[in-house]
Amino acid sequence: MTAPVVVVLDYGSGNVRSAVRALERVGAQVQLTADPDAITAADGLFVPGVGAFATVMAGLKAVGAPRLIERRLAGGRPVLGVCVGLQVLFDAGVEHGVRTEGLAQWPGVVDRLQADVVPHMGWSTVDPPPQTTLLAGLATERFYFVHSYAAHSAPEYAQVTWATHGQSRFVAAVENGPLSATQFHPEKSGDAGATLLRNWLHTL
Repeated sequence: MTAPVVVVLDYGSGNVRSAVRALERVGAQVQLTADPDAITAADGLFVPGVGAFATVMAGLKAVGAPRLIERRLAGGRPVLGVCVGLQVLFDAGVEHGVRTEGLAQWPGVVDRLQADVVPHMGWSTVDPPPQTTLLAGLATERFYFVHSYAAHSAPEYAQVTWATHGQSRFVAAVENGPLSATQFHPEKSGDAGATLLRNWLHTL
């Protein structure tokens, strides 16, 4: 069987090398690019996101990614967003009182975690739904998080995995047809993260 081709979207987000290496380790052929033809042709598109919601959205727009992501999803072509790459899939994000419009694939607004200690940094368990594909076999595992903002509601029509930090119950992952995303970093989550990426590759 030919290894699936995954494009890691290169729009200036930090620390994408770890994502490239993690995907290669689980058997993907990986291209780090923003080339529209490569993005359209790839079996899977991995959308990283580090830092501020507004900065990530500006980077995505600079390489024409919103339209390319929309086109992939319209054709039922898999997309996986990670960290702020999950957050921008919602309607909007509010950071420091400033609202930035997101990609609006899912309803809801990303805002600050309600907790005594922010950012939420480190290993946490998650609560996946029974029908999960992405987190199959991972219900008792811990994943690596580093974030100060999160989505606190998610569409009922999607498979939603939840996690808790402080007083905040927040969205840890969403599976919605060809579109999946995680708030945690699978590429930094050891064997559990590798299994999740392998689960995703099997859907491509």
